[in-house]
Amino acid sequence: MKKSLFIMALLLVTGASFAQKKRTTTSATVSFDATTSLDKLPKAENKTSIAAIDTKKGTVSFEVIIKNFSFANPKMQEHFNSSGWMDSDKFPTAKFKGKITNLAAVNFKKDGSYNANIEGDLTMHGVTKKVTTTAPVVVKGKTINTTADLIIHEEDYGINGPAIGAGKVSKEPKISISAEFK
Repeated sequence: MKKSLFIMALLLVTGASFAQKKRTTTSATVSFDATTSLDKLPKAENKTSIAAIDTKKGTVSFEVIIKNFSFANPKMQEHFNSSGWMDSDKFPTAKFKGKITNLAAVNFKKDGSYNANIEGDLTMHGVTKKVTTTAPVVVKGKTINTTADLIIHEEDYGINGPAIGAGKVSKEPKISISAEFK
C-alpha cells in the first residue's frame, strides 16, 4: 500500500513538473495587417491557432489553419484562400518553430515582464524562411502571456496576387501573434 501511494505521488509530481515545462493553447490569435493607403481592408484574424511554449528548453511554436482567417469582407476571404494567393487547399497551414535565444533573461517562475529574443523558421505557402523577433513575455501567477510581431516579404513566400502590384495589398504585411498559456 505504501509503495502504491509512493508511486502515485511520484507520478503526480512528475505530471505537475511536465505541465510546468510545456504549455499549449488552442486559442492563440494570429492576425495580419496588409493595409495600404489605397485599401484599409486587407487585414484578418484567426483566433483558433495552436501555440506551445516549453519554459525549460525555450522552444516556441504555433500553427494556424489558413482557411480560419476571418475578414470583414467575405470576397476578400475568398481571394485570400484562392490559388492566386495563399492557395489554402494546397497549403492549409502556416507554422512557426523557434527558440528563445536569451532564455536566461526570462524567469517563468517569477511574476514580471520580460523581453524574449526569438528566432526560428516560419513556413507559409510551402516556403520556409528564418525569422527573428522580440516578444514581450508577461508572467502572472500560473499564466504566461506572449505577443510577437513579424514583418514578412510576401515575395519571399511566393505570394504574388494582382492586388499587391496594384498597391492595394502591402508587400510587407505585419503578422501579430498573441497567446495566453495557463
